[in-house]
Amino acid sequence: MDGDYKRAVVEAGKTMLHSGLTVETWGNISVRNREAGQVYITPSGLPYDELLEDDVVTVGLDGRVLKGHRRPSVETPLHVAVYKARMDVDAVLHTHPIYSTVFSCMDEDIPLFIDEAAQTLGDTVRTAKYALPGSPELAQNCVAALGRKANACLLKSHGAVCVGKNLAACFRTATVLEMTARVLQLIRSMGGTFHPLSDENIAATRELVKKTRYGQ
Repeated sequence: MDGDYKRAVVEAGKTMLHSGLTVETWGNISVRNREAGQVYITPSGLPYDELLEDDVVTVGLDGRVLKGHRRPSVETPLHVAVYKARMDVDAVLHTHPIYSTVFSCMDEDIPLFIDEAAQTLGDTVRTAKYALPGSPELAQNCVAALGRKANACLLKSHGAVCVGKNLAACFRTATVLEMTARVLQLIRSMGGTFHPLSDENIAATRELVKKTRYGQ
């Protein structure tokens, strides 16, 4: 069973790198084994293209290393803090995307103003207060920004954190978040303004997806 979780983390690292959601070794990825109470997380500073299953580190929900010969990601406190706070979450993806990071540097939130965002992001994507990478403060600020409903938040001057039931859901959120940030940037560059979707329309578009069972 360990192999399945580790394999998922390794493949996600390659996907993140080649999808433009990060550069070099930045960012980190984890999945939770709910039954075992364990988290499988990327090691610190290893190139994603060279990552092997044996490099993935297993930690407890207290952040203590349980298995592995590598040092875990410096953001391990952030990952375990999210898992403790959000029982609906079993995967965490920390990315460094360009457009989302621009808004994090401006300390701005990204509202739900397009259908894709309403269906995917869960709630307004808020920018967490700044704290140093790897610090307990950053972990706490991330959890606060996510709240109970959001599937993503921005880390001020740092990047984005996307959460979900699995890594596929995290990548879907990360892709929609970056697209939404880019659309917002283009609106502003053209001198325009956006109009957030109403609460009623947000609820309706989510219900539409559920009722129509969108996809195959």
